[in-house]
Amino acid sequence: MLDWNDYRTELKSRIGEFGKLSPDTVKGYVTLSDAGAQTGHLDARTRELIALAVAVTTRCDGCITTHVDAALKHGASREEIAEALAVAVALNAGAALVYSARVLDAVAAHG
Repeated sequence: MLDWNDYRTELKSRIGEFGKLSPDTVKGYVTLSDAGAQTGHLDARTRELIALAVAVTTRCDGCITTHVDAALKHGASREEIAEALAVAVALNAGAALVYSARVLDAVAAHG
């Protein structure tokens, strides 16, 4: 398995390098990332649980390592993380069902 702590450290370094080459891109990303926290409607733990579910659906290892660290720091339990991941699994299965229906529609339209 991947050493997630080393990976997170290396990722931060590479993103820092990218930030030197394209500072406005990284600045824009940070603005987007921080925007949800500004409203105060969801607490940080809940936002991190959502981020983990989305990280799974988008298959982003960088998101996984970053948001696992943040979720744990904000007090998320293994059980809460597992429940969020179960939602991601269900959504991926649901998306496959929806796109299966689209395939059948395309087959029907083909004649």
